[in-house]
Parts: sequence; structure tokens; C-alpha cells
Amino acid sequence: MNKIKSASSFKLDLFANFAGSGWTAVMQIGCIPLYIKFLGVEGYGLIGFYLMFQAMIQILDFGMTPTINREMARYSVQPDKATDARDFVRTLEVGYWLIGLIIGLASLACAPMIATNWIKTRGIPVNDVRHAVMVMSMLAVLQWPFSFYEAGLIGLRRQVLVNALKVGIVTLSSGGAVLILWLVSPTIKTFFLWQVGVSALQTTLMAIFLWRSLPPSDHAPFVNLKLLRNISSFAAGVTGITVSAMVLTQLDKVIISKLFSLEMFGYYVLAGTFGKALLMVVAPVFNTIFPRFSALAALHDDQALSDLYHRCTQLMAVLILPIAAILASFPYEILLFWTRNTEAALVAAPVARLLTIGTAVNGLMVLPYVLQLAHGWTSIGLRMNILLMITLVPAVWLLASNYGLVGGASGYLGAMFMYLAMGVPLTHRRLLRGAVRKWFTEDVGLTFGVVLLVVGVGRVAMSHVLPARSTMIGLPVIWIAAVTASALAAPEIRQQLFAKMSNINLRYV
Repeated sequence: MNKIKSASSFKLDLFANFAGSGWTAVMQIGCIPLYIKFLGVEGYGLIGFYLMFQAMIQILDFGMTPTINREMARYSVQPDKATDARDFVRTLEVGYWLIGLIIGLASLACAPMIATNWIKTRGIPVNDVRHAVMVMSMLAVLQWPFSFYEAGLIGLRRQVLVNALKVGIVTLSSGGAVLILWLVSPTIKTFFLWQVGVSALQTTLMAIFLWRSLPPSDHAPFVNLKLLRNISSFAAGVTGITVSAMVLTQLDKVIISKLFSLEMFGYYVLAGTFGKALLMVVAPVFNTIFPRFSALAALHDDQALSDLYHRCTQLMAVLILPIAAILASFPYEILLFWTRNTEAALVAAPVARLLTIGTAVNGLMVLPYVLQLAHGWTSIGLRMNILLMITLVPAVWLLASNYGLVGGASGYLGAMFMYLAMGVPLTHRRLLRGAVRKWFTEDVGLTFGVVLLVVGVGRVAMSHVLPARSTMIGLPVIWIAAVTASALAAPEIRQQLFAKMSNINLRYV
């Protein structure tokens, strides 16, 4: 059976991606209260600053991460191009390491200016902030090529291997950091030095496994710039999308970090981490479907691609919307239970609600975006992002200046709704024509309505039945009810569930 169409292969990859992302989220989210305990809110704010910095430098990726993912998926269904595949990886590998070194040296040179003129701190000495930024520079050099190796393995559909490595590394990174802070030295410099060692290990392992996963060839790989000509147009388009998307998704954090103290920025990062919990659902689906979409597009199997697209869109809605509805309905209760910090929960809760809704909308737009990339159509995403940037940059600055943290989050939420309103119709004017109505009704609309009803009833019921301290007990019940109802509301998911139940009954008989 064709591996692209193999249901068992798809399910295994999806399970592996969920396991890897789920464990990563558990470790990272679970360790945040301990980071705040050992380092304080300002120390955690520096960690958030590094995460923002890491996201912003992805502008220099020049579209290569999704490009290598797509190209490896295409090479995987073209065995006669094994030599080109190895030369392609070598060419990009050299470029990635050179760019990583440039990033590290540039950020190292800017460390004093960042520590004194950008980051506003009261409890951490400026000298310590400067040292922390310098260590961040070392970390950036090692982290930069990691995304390249990971994308190559995902494109080759080695999701099980990738996620096995991720589980081990994130356990060492987050769990080890807590132990180091507890037993050795509770300083931000110690935290980042530990991350440098772990990053060196993870990048080395990913590089080894990528090269071992490539098909054999009769000659050693070498830098072949001619291979880049075939991807230059696609990579240029993805670069534009990446740059504009980074501005759109990180702009609120940049403005907040400039306008407010490091402590307030720490609260904003905390709220953002709360909302970004949905990425543990989005990332596994993206990593599973992108190679398959790319391969099906290369084979021009439009019917199979259409079926997979609608099925995965409904799956994404069933996975995202119940979690998003609960997080947006109970932000204070969950934050208080998570951090055990009343002030942090009070400040971050309204921001977390807005960022959660925005992240959910962004997650629903992943499938149209993947469809565009699989066909090499990058101009549509770039044009939408440019339009959003023109309207959003002044709006976010004005909102954040006048309404604080909530204003910045409102700007992000507005951008995501504009993206949804434009992105789906424009995508389906060219690809899978006629799918707009089905996307808004069967694929997403039915699930949204059912989830809103179930979670809304659950919120009202819990406010009258359970005391405030027992709220967390009822959330799993509401989530199960919402997932069940949404799965039954989504036509493709419901059909598959009933088919499995029928098979079970037949086997029993």
C-alpha cells in the first residue's frame, strides 16, 4: 500500500507527534511555576525575552525550514533522486551553520545595549542581565541549525524518531534546569548555561539521525548551489511569509517588552504560554500532514488531497476548540491552580483569555496554509500578512499604550480574526474550489457551535454547583463532554467513529 495513503502510517505519525508535543508541553508548562519560584517573575521575564528573540531571528531562516520539509517529502517519493537529496541537505547545512554563527556574533555584540537600553529591570543587576544576554547568544548559535535537521527528518516522515528524541531532550532541558536551579545555583545565568549544553547535544543527535535517514548514494555529498535554483521561488515566498508572520505574532511582545517593566512583561509571557498550550495540538497535526500534502501535490492526486484536507480540518477543529473554550472560559482558575500565585493569576487571566482565542483561530488556519505551501503558492500568504502589518503595527502600539497588557493582546486577536476572514476564501478561490462553504459549516462551524454550547452550560452549572476551590475537578468532565459532542458533530470524524464501532461489533459477533 502507498505509504502516503496508509491509514496506519498516518495514525502512527500523528500519535508520535502528539506524544512528543504533549510531553514537551507538560514539561515546559509544569516547570514554569518552579522557574518563577527560583528566579522570580523578572527572571522568568528574561526567559520569555529569549523565547521572543528566538522567534524573531527565524526571519533569517529565509524560508528554508518549510522548504526542506517539503523537498524531503518530495524526494521520498522519487527514489531516483537520492544523490540530489544528499547534496541538497549538505548545501543547506553549511548555510545554516554560517547564519547561526553570524546571529550569535551579532547578538553578542549587542548584549550591552540590550541590557541597558531595552530591558527594564528593577531586581536584577544590569551586569547579570548583560551576561544572560551573552549566554543567549551562544544558545542561538546551537539552536539555529536544530530546526533545519528536525524539518529534514519530518519531511522524510521520521516522526517517531523525531519525537522520541524530543521527549528525551525536553526532559533533560526542563527537568534538568529545575534540578540545577534547586541544587546548584538559582540564577538566570545558570539556567541559560544549562540550556547551552542541552542544545549542543540535541543538535548533534538530530544531525546524525538526519544523515542516517537519507537514502544511500555512490558519492559523498557536496555543496551544490544549482539545486537551490529549483526552490528559490518557493523559498523566497516562504521567507516573506515568515518575516511578516513573525512581525504579526511577536509584535505584541516586542511592544510590551519596550513599554513596560520586565515584571509586567513576565506576566504577559505567562499569559502567552497559557494560550500557546494549544500548540501542543496544532504542531503534531502540522508535522503529520505537511509531508503528505506535499507528496500528494507532487503526484497530482487532487481527490485524495481534498479528502485528506477536509478530514484533517475537522480533526483540527475537534482537537482545538474544546481546549480553547475551556482555557478561555476559566483562565483565572487555571492560572491560580497552575502558578499558586494570586497576583500572577489576576494580572495574566484577561490577557490569557484573548491570546488563547487568537491562538485557536491561528490554529484553525494551519490547514489552508499547509495547502498553499504544498502547492508552492506563497504569494497569497505574503500579501495577507503585509496588509495585516500595515494596519496592525500602529493599532497594537496605540492599544498597548492606552490599555496596557490587555490592549496588546487585543491587537493580536484582531489580527488573527482578519487572517481568518481573508485567508479561507482567498485560498479556495484557487485551491480546492468550492470548499469555502464546507470549511465554515461542516469542517469548523458545527464543531464551534456544539463546543460553545457544552462549555457554556458547563460554566453556568459549575458556578452554581461547585465551590470555587473545586472548579478544577469539573474541567476534565466538561472537556470530555465537549470533545465527544464535537466529534459527533463533525461529519468525517463521526463517520469514522461509527465505522470503527461497526467493525468492533462485527468482530465480536
